[in-house]
Amino acid sequence: MGIRKTTRTIAAAVAVAGLMAGGAAVFAGTASASSVLPCTASQFTTKLVYGGAGAGNRDAAIQFTAKPGERCYLPGQAAVDLVGAHNVLVNNEAPANAPGVALVDGSSAYVPLHWTAIGGEDEQQTPNGITFTAPADSNPHGDYINPNVTVDWVFGAVDANEGSHTIDVGALTQGEAPAA
Repeated sequence: MGIRKTTRTIAAAVAVAGLMAGGAAVFAGTASASSVLPCTASQFTTKLVYGGAGAGNRDAAIQFTAKPGERCYLPGQAAVDLVGAHNVLVNNEAPANAPGVALVDGSSAYVPLHWTAIGGEDEQQTPNGITFTAPADSNPHGDYINPNVTVDWVFGAVDANEGSHTIDVGALTQGEAPAA
């Protein structure tokens, strides 16, 4: 009887260890947005990346990069707004159900931006900055972390006339932002 009980105990322990190791390998390899907590603003860095220009169109991106050792996710529809340029609107084109993206230990994701800059000088405004609101405003310990991140706008004027006065914001995409 003692050998059977020992054999069953060892078999159960091996099975549990195998499940835990397999689960850890899947978690480490894929790190889906559903397997991590929402990001706070202190878990990533943010920068604007120039994407190019042509025929009055301008492209850029807001890039988010996880700080070393951090693991969190950002929603697919980013909460983006402008500071200044009161006649320029933000048009979030990402679907409400766009999938989130996990940021893990130095990995990146970006939100594409598109606008025009062909109007006359009196029909343009230059934003002071662009803001992003992180999905979490506290860490797992309950400590408050300001969710608002502002990056200085470095791309010059944006059309602010009635016919063309928006910065279009796309869905969050995993990877580094394409640069011109």
